[in-house]
Amino acid sequence: MDAIRLDIEGLAARVPDGAKIALPPDYSYCAMALVRAIIARGVKDLHIIGVPALGFQADQLIGAGCVATVETAAVTLGEFGLAPRFGAAVKSASIRMLDGTCPAIHAGLQAAEKGVPFMPLRGVIGSDLERRRDDWIVADNPFAENDPILMVKAIQPDFAVFHAPLADRFGNVWVGVRRELMLMAHAAKSSLVTAEKIVDGNLLDDPVRAAGTIPGLYVGALAEAENGAWPLGIPGGYDADAAELARYVEMARTEEGFADYMAGKSKEAAE
Repeated sequence: MDAIRLDIEGLAARVPDGAKIALPPDYSYCAMALVRAIIARGVKDLHIIGVPALGFQADQLIGAGCVATVETAAVTLGEFGLAPRFGAAVKSASIRMLDGTCPAIHAGLQAAEKGVPFMPLRGVIGSDLERRRDDWIVADNPFAENDPILMVKAIQPDFAVFHAPLADRFGNVWVGVRRELMLMAHAAKSSLVTAEKIVDGNLLDDPVRAAGTIPGLYVGALAEAENGAWPLGIPGGYDADAAELARYVEMARTEEGFADYMAGKSKEAAE
């Protein structure tokens, strides 16, 4: 059966207010074109999950007022520095933070992937982080004495939202070695995917590509979007637009500058 193919606006229309969406880090495949369409719709109260960290797409969603809750191990713009709108939101307490760690985020998603209510984990017991998460439970290991274990509640996003270099007409999506995207798709109720190119063949028939392909049954809908990760890059594809990212960081230092950037105001506004 052919996949549901939409345009970018149609894909964004599937995200309702209050949705819980999983997003990859900037070094993976980020669906920036879709994020901009979600912002343009004025979606509110999103719960965004960094898998395991967040970057530009989160900063723009937060700055645009789309986000109520951020669950992640970190929010960073990497070499471009701190995420300005995320920082401002934390200082003003306009968003709810659920601090996690990379293993904890992955463990929660793995629990949802396997259909179990929690995943055991070690490493954060006794930390401030563990004490601040009232949805994490420390209990006795049922197989050993005096061996406490942390139980991380399953994280099931409504949507995994990401970009991919290639998809086919059946909705199979090639992501190569980006295993976090596999995990997101398996854990989420559905995935909304943009792809640089959608081909007529079946990617799962290709023995070279099959291992790096997410089967279409995990994909709710997809849209073709050339340069869909811009201004971020995609591994093995195109580089990030460093000048554009630096312009964003400069303009987004203030709420007014961020609004000008999102409105497409001229580069002179950053000077």
